[in-house]
Amino acid sequence: MRTMLHKQSPSASPNPSPHHRHTFSDTLMDEKIEIAQALISKWDVSPNSSSLYCNITNLFAADNRYEAKQYLNSIKDLQAAMQYYISHEPTSENLVLAQGLMQIAIKRLEREFYIILKSNRQHLDPESVSRASRSSVSEFEDESEDEEESRAGEDSISEVERVSMSVMEDLKAISECMISAGYGKECIKIYKNIRKSIVDEALYHLNVDSRLSFAQIQKMDWEVLEVKIKTWLNAVKVAVKTLFYGERILCDQVFSSSPAMRESCFADITREGALSLFVFPENVAKCKKAPERMFRTLDLYEAIADLWPEIESIFDLESTSTVKQQAINSLIKLGEAVRAILIEFESAISKDHSKAAVPGGGIHPLTRYVMNYVTFLADYSGILADILADWPLPVLSSLPEAYFGSPFSDDGTINSAISTRLAWLILVMLCKLDGGAAIYKDAALSYLFLANNLQYVVNKVQKSNLKFLHGDEWIEKHEARVRQYVSNYERMGWSKVFATLPDINDNQMTTQQVTECFNSFNSSFEEAYNKQASWVVSDSKLRDQIKLSVARKLVPAYREFYEKYRQVVVRKEGIVRFAPDDLENYLSDLLFGTGGSSSHLSSSSSLSSISSSPSHSRGGRSH
Repeated sequence: MRTMLHKQSPSASPNPSPHHRHTFSDTLMDEKIEIAQALISKWDVSPNSSSLYCNITNLFAADNRYEAKQYLNSIKDLQAAMQYYISHEPTSENLVLAQGLMQIAIKRLEREFYIILKSNRQHLDPESVSRASRSSVSEFEDESEDEEESRAGEDSISEVERVSMSVMEDLKAISECMISAGYGKECIKIYKNIRKSIVDEALYHLNVDSRLSFAQIQKMDWEVLEVKIKTWLNAVKVAVKTLFYGERILCDQVFSSSPAMRESCFADITREGALSLFVFPENVAKCKKAPERMFRTLDLYEAIADLWPEIESIFDLESTSTVKQQAINSLIKLGEAVRAILIEFESAISKDHSKAAVPGGGIHPLTRYVMNYVTFLADYSGILADILADWPLPVLSSLPEAYFGSPFSDDGTINSAISTRLAWLILVMLCKLDGGAAIYKDAALSYLFLANNLQYVVNKVQKSNLKFLHGDEWIEKHEARVRQYVSNYERMGWSKVFATLPDINDNQMTTQQVTECFNSFNSSFEEAYNKQASWVVSDSKLRDQIKLSVARKLVPAYREFYEKYRQVVVRKEGIVRFAPDDLENYLSDLLFGTGGSSSHLSSSSSLSSISSSPSHSRGGRSH
């Protein structure tokens, strides 16, 4: 059909062949060519054309809508005439004339197609396209719906959507006409060139660097790479949900009459940019596996996983399967990177060589670091559950039951992989802290250190998503272990003081024995107080519980002894140095970690100096 024009100018009138008898059909075809010739010649853009009007006006402008429709119809009539002459009179000069007119018409349509695409970028943006596609009704097609209903629907469409719909329908009408006439390749060439440049420009403005290689990424400082990851995370949502999605809709609309061309256009326009976009996470995943990179790696995984339904739907064509495969490859590599980083993190905990004792038995830096890290991991529990689903769990038989608890939930099912994995990391840290407690020469302080750190762990679990992963049973078991540590602290730190107080039912004590008891109590209490003045319990609730527990054991017993025997030694100065209320005040000052000379008790301290000291707030502390 697309043969070259040889003999007759398109401006000439159609003439019948001298050897062919003119029929009714011939007359009808001649009329079609004649009508088409008048309209096509008016919009002729060829250099030899005498029409000035067509060079300054667009055929598909708003005031030419009817004529544009007639123009497309004339091309269909030309095509019908050409087919008729090919079948009935292939040597007719009218066939040559129709072919020439067709070429002129197609040149005009190419020009219109190009102008519409170039001048309507704002109306072909993805959001406008998406909205308009839901309300699109072609004015170039015969309306079979009720006209009043159609007009009512149009009233609810914004002006921007109305323009977008009109632009898409113009493009669709031109593409269908060109494809039907056998000029589909010319049509999609124009479309691909313009739309690909728009997509590439949009990705550039989203800071998607298609030239960034793995070698370049591998050499980047983490701070620089982290910025690029943040940029990518913002870009990928816009690229998938808006850019690629809108481009798919536009291709589907414009080339709805040809599935093959629709697929070809979309693939050639988006494939290169999409592959560049989705290869970045894979390249990041192949870089150094360091604990500080965990959360950005999880962010990358989560972004692709969340967008996967859209990715799968948008790139469901055979020619874009490489895009889907690249996204899958990135997910696989990111999952492998997360598992490798978890191994590295566990190794870092095990290899921690902190030798210095934490002052006052407070929270170890390792405890803070690990629990903050694990708490953040718990926020990614859904993603981690996917990543760790097929990863072998730690050997449960190697876990100390006292730390880890049962590997089974209350309903008898095995605990989730993520719960088990995070509990294992906490266990590794607690085992490390057990060894760290040996640094303290004072056994009471070592137990206080363990109580402090385990309480910190429990608090972190209770106030984070770890609570839902580990459950109440895990928390209760570890709270019980905190209480055991506290009990050991009390026993090791205050048993000597408790031992100085005699059995209150012993009525046979001499004055000398009473004096010795008071002196022993004074010295043992001073020693315990001075030693523990710099010790600390970070959790206020636990601190109050410990002091209340010690006070309940110590103060009532001392009060009975004090009230029963104080008069026996009343004349001996300095023997009775503490009133029962003074003990409560001194105990209340402990475990804040303040230490220093102001907290020091000495043998020169006396009951009278305590009671007369103006600075004795909250503890009757003598100076």
